[in-house]
Amino acid sequence: MKQTYPVNIGLDESVREKIAKGLSKVLADTYTLYLQTHNFHWNVTGPHFRNLHLMFEEQYTELATAVDDIAERIRTLGFPAPGTYKAYAQLTDIAEVDDIPEAFEMVRLLAQANETVVRSCREILPAAQEADDESTASLLSDRMVIHEKTAWMLRSLL
Repeated sequence: MKQTYPVNIGLDESVREKIAKGLSKVLADTYTLYLQTHNFHWNVTGPHFRNLHLMFEEQYTELATAVDDIAERIRTLGFPAPGTYKAYAQLTDIAEVDDIPEAFEMVRLLAQANETVVRSCREILPAAQEADDESTASLLSDRMVIHEKTAWMLRSLL
């Protein structure tokens, strides 16, 4: 990663770069989850259509704000945020869904994807904590709470 402009916020460049790289993976996972959730919102069918359609809308709306927050944190650390499908595809651990699954398969896939985001947050959280980067640690902790709860709610439907 190339630093975009000198940053003096009390964190060494190498530490900021490590955290920014970890956040880039979290961003890629979050954006991929956003796309998948929005896709499922548009394409869900069946007797639970209304409830799932509305739930997916709530989730993708929250994710739209989250991707902006994560990208802005990367920029605050002085590095460019990834912003292309190609970059996200290389960084994410969430598998792309090519077809339109049935409703409860959508729920299962979204539960798994939310758990993936939690794991990505957990991977970089120790680096932020060790660096006393409370801003990043807080962001990651908040994301983990949201994704753990969302995964639980989705699993409860299965």
